[in-house]
Amino acid sequence: MTSIRKDLAAVSRREFLKASGLSAGGLIVGVSLPVSLLGSAASTEFQPNAFVYIAKSGDTTIWCGRCEMGQGISTALPAAVADELEADWARVSVLQGDANKKFGPQATGGSNSINQMLEPMRKAGAAGREMLVAAAAQTWNLPVDKCYAKLHVVYNHVDDRSLPYGDLVELAAELTAPEDPVLKTSDQFRYIGKPLQRHDQADMVVGQRVYGADSKVPGVKYAAISHVPVLGGTVKSFDKAAAMEVPGVVDVVLIPRFENAYGSVGGVAVVADNTWTAQQGLTKLNIEFEAGENGSYNTTEYKKQLVKNVEVPATKEFEKGALEQAFELAAVRHKATYVGGHLSHSPMEPMASLVWVQDDKCEIWASTQDPAGIQKTIGAYLDRKPEDITVHVMASGGAFGRKFKCDYVQEAAACSKAVGAPVQLTWSREEDTQTGYYHSCSAQHIEASVDADGKVTGWLHRAAFPAIGSTFNPAVVQPTAGDLDAVSKHPYGIENMQVESGMAKAHTRIGWYRAVYAIFYGFAINVFTDELAHAAGVDTVQFLRNIYDNNKVAEQQEQAKRCRGVLDKAAEMADWGKKLPANQGMGIAVHHSFHSYVAMVVHVETNGDDITVKRVDCAVDCGLVLNPDIATAQMEGAIIMGVGLALNTEISFEDGAVVNSNFHDYPVLHIGDAPAEMNISFINQGVSPTGLGEPGVPTLAPALANAVYAANGKRHRSIPINPA
Repeated sequence: MTSIRKDLAAVSRREFLKASGLSAGGLIVGVSLPVSLLGSAASTEFQPNAFVYIAKSGDTTIWCGRCEMGQGISTALPAAVADELEADWARVSVLQGDANKKFGPQATGGSNSINQMLEPMRKAGAAGREMLVAAAAQTWNLPVDKCYAKLHVVYNHVDDRSLPYGDLVELAAELTAPEDPVLKTSDQFRYIGKPLQRHDQADMVVGQRVYGADSKVPGVKYAAISHVPVLGGTVKSFDKAAAMEVPGVVDVVLIPRFENAYGSVGGVAVVADNTWTAQQGLTKLNIEFEAGENGSYNTTEYKKQLVKNVEVPATKEFEKGALEQAFELAAVRHKATYVGGHLSHSPMEPMASLVWVQDDKCEIWASTQDPAGIQKTIGAYLDRKPEDITVHVMASGGAFGRKFKCDYVQEAAACSKAVGAPVQLTWSREEDTQTGYYHSCSAQHIEASVDADGKVTGWLHRAAFPAIGSTFNPAVVQPTAGDLDAVSKHPYGIENMQVESGMAKAHTRIGWYRAVYAIFYGFAINVFTDELAHAAGVDTVQFLRNIYDNNKVAEQQEQAKRCRGVLDKAAEMADWGKKLPANQGMGIAVHHSFHSYVAMVVHVETNGDDITVKRVDCAVDCGLVLNPDIATAQMEGAIIMGVGLALNTEISFEDGAVVNSNFHDYPVLHIGDAPAEMNISFINQGVSPTGLGEPGVPTLAPALANAVYAANGKRHRSIPINPA
């Protein structure tokens, strides 16, 4: 077979077929991904390719390189490939790609999957289509432009002959793939932008979807673990002999802290013939821990200190205009401070992986958002090359950023290495809750001025929160200028602004949580804006319109326009301004994050401290929407998650350790507490796709808090409002 692309030489067709279990004689299409997708990594480090395979039967396999964690990416991206390929979706099978550079950057987070991979994957499909059409044209001795593909068949305009894809794959495989295949125009889309059933929907409904916790291999042992509860602490002592007396226990493994950003905090694991036995052995260990320097961490006191740090001048990170002059000339001045607590990801599937460390190889099955990160971390732990670590990417039963880190995989590797057998480690819910990478708690202080014409003329914003950078560098003890970009580059476009960073040393591991910093920025900015509007005597929607319309910053004009677009749409959907019964109110919030724009109107009813969310109207501008059904589900999930974090969920620390342990004191929102009605509208779909998985979360909490104020006059400046 003639090589389709020279840069596929590292993965021969025979090797690819052998690895994938597919029969020879089909058509494989590879597409090189641009170096621009590779971030700051050296271009020589990554030369990825994505593949399409069509068998002689015509049956088609499409690989998805990004991980599936419920967001529907393994349907959305392969469907885009199938669209350009002119494939019959009923004849397409989707497989999850293992860790491999040929699939492109595989880290699934930051709402980047679609905007990074859509064009390369469309080109993979389009290249396959053009090769099949060229093969048919050659067979018929016709010009290529007289032939066309439609639903797994190539036709021609001359005599209406047709050839199914399966009959063309051998000839097509001998052709050179086009360097720049022609993509469809939007009016030609068959699947893109259309509701399409998830490829794995049936498996999920009947419980056949295989997740990380379901992984099994012959001879597997099972492990349970108890971690050092305080960051930087150590295991002081444990009773190994007592655990070994439990029938079925194989070994007790001490796991020291692995000094790696994604390494274990340290603990003790029990390996046994089954999970129940391992858990029983764990109860016999009688472990004593040494807390270390973070043993005094207390979130109640810590948040009080953060408030003090932002209510006095702090480190100046950004300024423009003449803020003091704007304040002096103001008709209205207002100030307020906002606080948010730590959050835990708490996916339904806790941390789970199966690892088999052998002398000549290491094989891993894991629910993960970052298979390359696993290769690097386990490679470092075992002193092996990352590419020598085989990672099978399993479906994740939720992730939200937590499964971007692979400490749980490193711990399973430590157990496997110790016992010389494959080991599946599944954390308990308590370990998952108490040994995480937590969303930052935060304090933000805002002061602003409004002139006699109702224009916001000045904005002072101080923020203090333990930054994610502290997980990688303990010397980071306050937010950096980059961490404050969401304020300094906010599409309000205020002429006179000052942004400051307050001290906030981390005492636990801080990590990416769905929407990341946008959660507390969205809350503080939107609640403060509502307060400012009331202080100025202007309806909040009109006040926001005025802000966006007054934005004179050239590079923010498009942002302001699109913010105004979702604002107007959400207000229209909710019939903003209509009269409501007593103790009911509406609140609105708008936020720009991950290059997308979301506005929400939340309608609540209050009865004392009890808050019922009756309805949420949400307008989204995320550019091109690949699958409206999946996109709608994403936003509904974001709304439900947002209600929970606004009302109830917070992780608290005492004596350096997490107080919460399970869903009774860190509750996931119950179905009875979900909004009775959720309306989602997508607008401005004619541009390239932007983020969707995360931007829906930041607007819910401030809109809810503003709605509560409208209902009963009580202003909430801290979330959660009613911590469990």
